[in-house]
Amino acid sequence: MTGAGFLSELYLSTDPDYQGRYTVPCVWDTAAGRMVTNDFPAITTTMETQFTAWHRPGAPDLYPEPLRPEIDELNELVYTTVNNGVYRAGFATAQEPYEKAFDALFATFDRLEERLSDRRYLLGDAITEADVRLYPTLARFDAVYHSHFKCNLRRLVDYPNLWAYARDLYSVPAFGETTDFDQIKRHYYVTQRNVNPSGVVPKGPLIDWTAPHGRERLAGRGRRTVDDLGGRARRGPEVRVLSRAAVMLTGSPGH
Repeated sequence: MTGAGFLSELYLSTDPDYQGRYTVPCVWDTAAGRMVTNDFPAITTTMETQFTAWHRPGAPDLYPEPLRPEIDELNELVYTTVNNGVYRAGFATAQEPYEKAFDALFATFDRLEERLSDRRYLLGDAITEADVRLYPTLARFDAVYHSHFKCNLRRLVDYPNLWAYARDLYSVPAFGETTDFDQIKRHYYVTQRNVNPSGVVPKGPLIDWTAPHGRERLAGRGRRTVDDLGGRARRGPEVRVLSRAAVMLTGSPGH
């Protein structure tokens, strides 16, 4: 491990004069003892294309070359209106920008709900980079963003396809085992005192992420199939990844 107790220590040990935000995901070079990058849009695709030597045998291809244009286009929409959209709404200090972000967020949710009506994952039968990027916001939505960030038109559980899809992803160990709902709530409600001055953490909501999702019925309608994402990458000696999955514990990509 890095030996650091806080993420800020890694940034400051790399650059003692650093004054920016301490964000994840990021890549730490254990050999050089320094931060390599926190360029979150590039980290996962770099790991999926340039670090294949450290992937486990039979690891799924999350960024297949024929699908990259579609994945990139979908990622851009999801990041702008969903991943970052909840922050634009939650941190808005005026009504107009709040409503603009709010409307764009739920318009995209409506599009995703329709998209997932006839396919198991965003690109068909296979989990891809696009699903990995959408999942963190879905995992936090009802627990945090719906109330804490005033994104309260609808809850995730009000979208039959999107909610079942989120539970489907959660059932995969690489997603479910890296999702800590208690830590998610404590991070947002305790640390963001500008939004929640009291620091009181709500006990709810009571949601069953392990309920049957029924998405298997859509199998065979997509392009490819993947069994699971467990143990996707082996740890190489040169780098340790604070991965997008770890964002569950701290903040949205880039936050």
